[in-house]
Amino acid sequence: WTVRYLVANTGGWLDGRRVLLSPHVLHAANEAEQVLRVDLTKKQIEESPSLASDEPVSRQYETRYYDHYGWPIYWSGPYMWGWGTSPYIWMPGSDQEARKEAERREDAWDPHLRSTGDVTGHHIQAQDGEIGHVEDFIIDDETWAIRYLLVDTKNWWPGRHVLVSPKWIDRISWEESKVFVSLSCETIKRSPEYAPESLNRDYETALHRHYSRHGYWADEQAANEKWSAAHKEHQGKQK
Repeated sequence: WTVRYLVANTGGWLDGRRVLLSPHVLHAANEAEQVLRVDLTKKQIEESPSLASDEPVSRQYETRYYDHYGWPIYWSGPYMWGWGTSPYIWMPGSDQEARKEAERREDAWDPHLRSTGDVTGHHIQAQDGEIGHVEDFIIDDETWAIRYLLVDTKNWWPGRHVLVSPKWIDRISWEESKVFVSLSCETIKRSPEYAPESLNRDYETALHRHYSRHGYWADEQAANEKWSAAHKEHQGKQK
């Protein structure tokens, strides 16, 4: 439940070729101009590994992709971004074993690497019935974690939107187009209603308290502290 790539349509520039853009190069979005600035040159993008639109993204492709840009691979360590807690910090040289494994497994691909478009529209299946459908996603633009699924419950309660954390999902059925959550319909119905202007830490705290779950921010603070300790140890070994 982390955004690994943005899929960019290059239009006529590269003959309509689609390219992947990692959060490693993304800056904060300019909402007014609807522009997303990236730390790449046109030449770097032109020379990036070509992605066939009808094929899954394999680990072999991802390894070539990360080698092209000189970034660390995200599946190499215990944190959200391998040996980093965000795409902007990492420990150089910490992913060599993972790269070698990807090279050995030429046919391997990650079945969990899905487009958000594949999940949009899926029905939410609570413990005791359907409760709505996935309309959108709430994304953390610092870590690029998908924090919440935005659920439209209009077929049950007109005009109401609620948030569901990916941590509360039991499984996804691609065959049934359903997201199964470990929550009851009544609990979801009584959850704090979502509005864009209400999304802040106070709202999130109330939301997690309603579901008797602890906030993700506590886990990530602990992860950041562990990363800092591991980074110091890594630097010591490098010296």
